Amino acid sequence: MIDVDTFYKIKHLYHDGHLRVGQIAELLHLDMETVSKWIQRATYRRRTGPRRSKLDAYKASIINLLQNRALSSRKILKILRTQGYTGGISILTDFIRTNAPPLPISRREFLACSWMQKAMQNAISSEEMYVDLKREFEPQLVGALLREIKSGPLRNRNKALAVLARKKGFSVEIVSKFLLVDKDTVYKWLETFEKHGPGQLVAKRSSGTKKADQKKYKEAVFSILHAPPSSYGINCTSWRIKDITTILRQSGLQLCTEGVSKIIRDAGYRFRKAKKVLTSNDPNYREKLAAITAILSTLRSDEKFFMLDEFGPFSIKMHGGRSLMKDGELRSVPQWQRSKGSLILTAALELSTNQITHFYSKKKDTSEMIKLIEILLDEYSDESCIYFSWDAASWHASKRLFARVDEINDPNYRKQHRVPLVKLAPLPTRAQFLNVIESVFSGMARAIIHNSDYASVNEAIRAIDLYFIERNRYFRENPRRAGRKIWGRERVPASFAEANNCKDARW
Repeated sequence: MIDVDTFYKIKHLYHDGHLRVGQIAELLHLDMETVSKWIQRATYRRRTGPRRSKLDAYKASIINLLQNRALSSRKILKILRTQGYTGGISILTDFIRTNAPPLPISRREFLACSWMQKAMQNAISSEEMYVDLKREFEPQLVGALLREIKSGPLRNRNKALAVLARKKGFSVEIVSKFLLVDKDTVYKWLETFEKHGPGQLVAKRSSGTKKADQKKYKEAVFSILHAPPSSYGINCTSWRIKDITTILRQSGLQLCTEGVSKIIRDAGYRFRKAKKVLTSNDPNYREKLAAITAILSTLRSDEKFFMLDEFGPFSIKMHGGRSLMKDGELRSVPQWQRSKGSLILTAALELSTNQITHFYSKKKDTSEMIKLIEILLDEYSDESCIYFSWDAASWHASKRLFARVDEINDPNYRKQHRVPLVKLAPLPTRAQFLNVIESVFSGMARAIIHNSDYASVNEAIRAIDLYFIERNRYFRENPRRAGRKIWGRERVPASFAEANNCKDARW
């Protein structure tokens, strides 16, 4: 609709300027039909009502198609043509642009999500789905997948819907966003369906105990881990997870690298610097281990086997640890504290009776080891033979210690002092994890030292003494392996085994 000034310009240029219709249209930037129409009119008259559009009769249908089917302008145009629409696409596109509902996603994604929503709500029958997928799936397969969507567990519903939606032509990215799962997971489902069919895709998961939680796998992992890699023909100085996995599979135990890692983590260990590694570097590891195992397997009732070691030195001060706290409360331990003294605990664990013999030392040396041996000789004088096992600390293998053992084993000395025969069964080098008394030390530390704040060294000594008195009494009354009372906090049962992890890495 032109204004009155433009009307008179057209009249002036045509009648007074003698210009043609095309020249006037080009000069005033108007359509030739518009110029011709106004030249034929004698007077200017404004339109009294809104101009009727060819689209008016179809606007309600267009809005319905936009809200329910999210179609593009061209697809809507094709539908309107079948209903009698004769207008062009330009006015249709302008109307859609101003009236389409705002969408945070593309129209294709909206359409895909709408279709998957209907499938999840069982709003698409097997026949409709069969036709919708262009008959590329067998009707029985379509029915089976729809039954999983209707009544299967959530993981099977997601898998079945992913297969149908992908066959429908929707991208993996759209499917994964709708199902709120990773794209790699959807790809894995589709690959399983392609290779093994729907049966394997929706197969039930095993409800049994995971391999990483089974005792035989745990023992196998640490049995391998404790020996040096060279004993298995591996040219490395420390273990790698994949090497442990390979050795397990060679022995007939199928366990993935993630399972091996979980077993090691759950035991409280990590691969750290050399001083923290779990592996012994003793070239005679197997021989020493076999010797100890042979002794224990044939131990007579008049023989005793002792594991010896020292705990400490540790300071008498406020210690941290796990404790029960109310929400919002936080227990703190000062970083810098004045020590009230320190302690070194020297002890021996007798494996067949689970009894602890202990005393307190000022330092770790050969004299303390000899003192412990003499205490045990006096306490177990009725035995025919006692075995001593310890780690490879220098004062555990000194010439003076060996000389004292030889002196004790002299027939004349034994007859005169009425002492049993002493035999040594040293642990492999750097194999503290096999020393069973380390497990007892860890239980004592968690029960007596963690969260402690003893006023003096004597108070700490009384607490430790009472702990071992109660522990010894319990195992005398209940002759079995690690008990279920406070010493149940020990890392592993108090028995010798190749897969043991007796040493607590924090102590």
